[in-house]
Amino acid sequence: MSTKPCPDLGFTPGDVAVISGAGSGIGRATALRAAQLGLRVSAWDLDAGAVAATVDEIAEAGGIAVAVTADVSEPADVRAGFADTIGALGEVRYLVNNAGPSSAAEIDFDVAVQISVGGVRLMTDTWLSGGVPTGAALVNIASVAGNLIGTASAWYSAAKAGITGYTRHLAAHPTAGVRSNAVAPGMTDTPRLAGFAASPTGRRALERNPLKRMATPDDIAYAVLFLLSPLASYINGVLLPVDGGWTVTQ
Repeated sequence: MSTKPCPDLGFTPGDVAVISGAGSGIGRATALRAAQLGLRVSAWDLDAGAVAATVDEIAEAGGIAVAVTADVSEPADVRAGFADTIGALGEVRYLVNNAGPSSAAEIDFDVAVQISVGGVRLMTDTWLSGGVPTGAALVNIASVAGNLIGTASAWYSAAKAGITGYTRHLAAHPTAGVRSNAVAPGMTDTPRLAGFAASPTGRRALERNPLKRMATPDDIAYAVLFLLSPLASYINGVLLPVDGGWTVTQ
């Protein structure tokens, strides 16, 4: 884990966070930074080796984490994942719904939307059904795609807009006082976008970005952790673009 200093966001050390898609990219960065801030982390991913590596890095730095190999769209996997997490770490105060298919995946529209939006709902409903502690919060990973710009992938735009709509529903009808927010990353330097910055499309997009660069996974992770944190205790129902100002140029 990086030794880069983390800001003090007011988390209670030892509180538990479930972070899906934690084997790489944004999810991995969020898991590493959450542990650095003193949270105990339940890191979930379909890729057992990748999520085990995330947990190993947390442990090597003195943090506490468990790895859960699960498909967040499969009810049995999700039930077992939460049961294992609670058994190992205790009740879950924070949830980050990050897992979902890549925008480049060639998936049937209806199936892709069901996996993407349905997986977020399944994770959230399962978490809430077990009861949550005071001050609980969740952050869903949406996208500028579908919310602020259109993309070539019909299912991806629809799914990310759906996740934002579901987040607003949760915020307007909070269960047990849970705060619900969403982060909309722009172009982020993750394995899924490897080589994008050097492509003609990437160069054109970055030229229009006021900061002239892609986001790092940490850029997104810090925004996610702020929205989860007690410092954001009166922020509920927002979609926070984290895109360097890219969408204001569109």
